[in-house]
Amino acid sequence: MADKKRMFGTDGVRGIANKELTIDLATKIGMAAAKVLCADSKGEKIKVLIGMDTRISSKMLEAALTAGLCSVGADVIQIGVVPTPAVAYLVGVYGADAGIMISASHNSCEYNGIKLFNSKGFKLSDEIEDKIESEIEAGFENMELPEGGDVGRVTVELDAVDKYIQHIISSVDVDCKGLKVALDCANGSSSVTAKKIFEALGAEIHIINDTPDGVNINEQCGSTYMDGLMEYVKANKMDIGLAFDGDADRCLAVDGDGNMVDGDQLIAIAALDMKERNLLKKDTAVVTVMSNMGFWKFAEDNGINTEKTGVGDRYVLECMLENGYNIGGEQSGHIIFLDYASTGDGQLTGVQMLGIMCRKGETLKDLAKVMTIYPQVLKNIMVSPASKDKFSTCKPIWDAVENAEKQMAGDGRVLVRASGTEPKIRVMLEGKDYNVIEKICDDIINVIRENLC
Repeated sequence: MADKKRMFGTDGVRGIANKELTIDLATKIGMAAAKVLCADSKGEKIKVLIGMDTRISSKMLEAALTAGLCSVGADVIQIGVVPTPAVAYLVGVYGADAGIMISASHNSCEYNGIKLFNSKGFKLSDEIEDKIESEIEAGFENMELPEGGDVGRVTVELDAVDKYIQHIISSVDVDCKGLKVALDCANGSSSVTAKKIFEALGAEIHIINDTPDGVNINEQCGSTYMDGLMEYVKANKMDIGLAFDGDADRCLAVDGDGNMVDGDQLIAIAALDMKERNLLKKDTAVVTVMSNMGFWKFAEDNGINTEKTGVGDRYVLECMLENGYNIGGEQSGHIIFLDYASTGDGQLTGVQMLGIMCRKGETLKDLAKVMTIYPQVLKNIMVSPASKDKFSTCKPIWDAVENAEKQMAGDGRVLVRASGTEPKIRVMLEGKDYNVIEKICDDIINVIRENLC
């Protein structure tokens, strides 16, 4: 019998709003989360912080979550549109027992998601998520609900985001006057924070895609569509461009020549700077299996140890916490500076890059030369949810992967995995010759299409 599919993926519960992520489900998540968290509260009322991104369904889901939480007796603090890392940070500021972010991150507007954080601003463990899921499955038929003054109270703190803004600004002590910085806000959460943060550093700021209308979040903009920012940086002679995704928990950069600088390179730049200043704990950086082969070579050349985890910034964070490391992240731009944040933070990453540039007096292009990128091909193929569940046991696919590895003869690598958040299979190859690995990648895609589509 196949293992039961978990409700919670690598980044919370996610799906098409009002179809897969329904009002009923959101209400039940609120109720179940409150019940599980209340079990550890020794009878005292708990307090839950709720933030959201700019997509049109976020307010709707906020109402459902709030209703679910309050119906079980939890108090709710609504903080409006904020970046995901702001929720993680502000949980501690407000002394909340948990935080919830309503966002589908880099996905298009029809999707939405629910991410839960504990009282320390860390994403909930698989164990706690499973308890919440079990409560939902068990139903609430025999549950005694509070009445009168015991139901939850709702308060609104729309200036909460300013506390987060000041926290990010305080993470560096540099004057970026004279630096021209372009910011792509993806019509998402950073639209309410980026201008204040980066202008406070003294830089000349140019902002694009900061007019959210509920449906244009991540629409041909932000860190999943770099072309617009790359063109803007070149056309306007900017020193650096920073692109965030819809909930601003990831960042990719563009150098002054319009070349993209990805998450692996940003981690390399930051880790080396931290090592030089004796700030890199255990001289170690944590990355995932998706990181470019060039990162391992960079680390070896610069005396930096590496830890490799599965895909998902939650697994990077787990490794960091277990072993006492303070930087890690993903090629996609989720980067965790654990000295300042408990989760990936795109704007914190951008601020740290500006700090390094100003301290060293170097361009981003020069800083990025510390790492040579090996050619990489990454392609996705859409499959049905049912086919995605069959992926791990589909023998023809794994035969194709084994054959691909033989063709590469040790001069590259193959990684094929199911997306943790979408109905997609991702195929990634690295090697010395781009044309060769692209052909092999297409061969694997065709096998997946024949067997799962």
